Amino acid sequence: MNRRDFIKKTAILSVAASAADITRATNLISPTPTTAPEAAPVGSLLASPPMLQNYAETTIGIAFAVSDLASGYVLIGKQPDLSDARKVLAGGYRTTELSDHVCQVRITGLEPATTYYYRIGADRIQYKGGYNMKNLGAEEDTHTYHFTTAGTNAHGHFCVINDTHASWKPFGLAIEKIAQLAPSCVVWNGDASNVEETIDALISIYLKPEIERKDYATQIPYIFCPGNHDFRGMANRHLEQVWMYRQPEERHVRDWDLGRNFAVRMGEVAMIGLDTGEDKLDTNPKFAGIFQMKPYREAQTVWLRDALQRPEIASAPYLVAFCHIPLYDDNPRHNPGDIAPDDKDPRYSTDFAMWQRTCAEMWVPLLEAAHCQLVITAHQHIYKYLAPTPERPWAELIGGGPEMGEEGGKKNPRLYPTVIEGEVRDAQLHINVHNLLSGNVQQALAIAPRAISKKKSRKEKKDWK
Repeated sequence: MNRRDFIKKTAILSVAASAADITRATNLISPTPTTAPEAAPVGSLLASPPMLQNYAETTIGIAFAVSDLASGYVLIGKQPDLSDARKVLAGGYRTTELSDHVCQVRITGLEPATTYYYRIGADRIQYKGGYNMKNLGAEEDTHTYHFTTAGTNAHGHFCVINDTHASWKPFGLAIEKIAQLAPSCVVWNGDASNVEETIDALISIYLKPEIERKDYATQIPYIFCPGNHDFRGMANRHLEQVWMYRQPEERHVRDWDLGRNFAVRMGEVAMIGLDTGEDKLDTNPKFAGIFQMKPYREAQTVWLRDALQRPEIASAPYLVAFCHIPLYDDNPRHNPGDIAPDDKDPRYSTDFAMWQRTCAEMWVPLLEAAHCQLVITAHQHIYKYLAPTPERPWAELIGGGPEMGEEGGKKNPRLYPTVIEGEVRDAQLHINVHNLLSGNVQQALAIAPRAISKKKSRKEKKDWK
């Protein structure tokens, strides 16, 4: 089974979603009032453990599933017994957020490199209309969890997973490896999904995956770099209803729509997250003109220029970038993603992008000027390491896909899922590529600190402000 056949097969159930489900996917936060008679609540309101989203220095996102209409909240503090806890409600000012699927709570005002303890809860709400609503009582998780924020004093230790495609066996192996490694954060580098039409499908991928370790993201925060499949399907077009955007205070007004980009300092490592978007052009007739990846990538270029000048990013000894589709490929048969109008050309082996030349032309000059040492990508479903060269002074790691050593019913030992681990120790950034099929370290690398320019022009400083 080749890469495309694998994805098509796993997408069958999503394609079969009803029109009613699709409509509901776009109206998650607008539940329909009920006129049914009152009944006692049935079952647990909290339908999943919490998931830590958008690892950062002073903010965090916490999401969890619910089984009935609810308004969620989080109790959070520095004391393990939560004696100093503050209560943070879902939603912003004016009204709280109501949902019968997912509660999302944005925590702000945190201190960098600090451990916090938290517990989730929700108020069950009966809503029959604007003047007919009732709070039926709160339900709180009995577990108290903890996490540590990012910052210059955090431990420089990350893991990367990619192309999980709701394939539970390799995903479960990845989660077990991450639990063993205990990194400060995990970068989910795209294609978590296939083609998702319903909110329930997204909940099953992120909040209620079919794996043994249900609490996989309760204490290890995650960051998300979308893949091309994470834009496909009506529910994926509104992914922020399950995996929230980065907090507003983390984005300049100009960058309001760039909710997936991140520039995070974690110990000695500066982490840059970029979204390569679709692997097909906006002009491809398959997509009916409803994608706008070209202006999206251009806007990220402006964001990236400023992000690389932020003091905490510019001063980091190690600069690592993450994106789903590779920014370089040494195979001349691999489609570079800029073949207009419909991505087809006999010179290339696929009618979709195997790497993104357009993104590379915009982003790589900025990354090279900042002395980026490593770009970690995905998308091709096969592990690959491209060492630096004089012309390309940065290394590229391409993570493996979900295939478990087989293709088309035949064994292929080159196909295996990976967890890419990076940790700073002994004055170097050590990279271990864990082969989840064999259980061995497939490759080990050591990266020296980068050259850092300590001088910044006044214009650069002024532009950032």
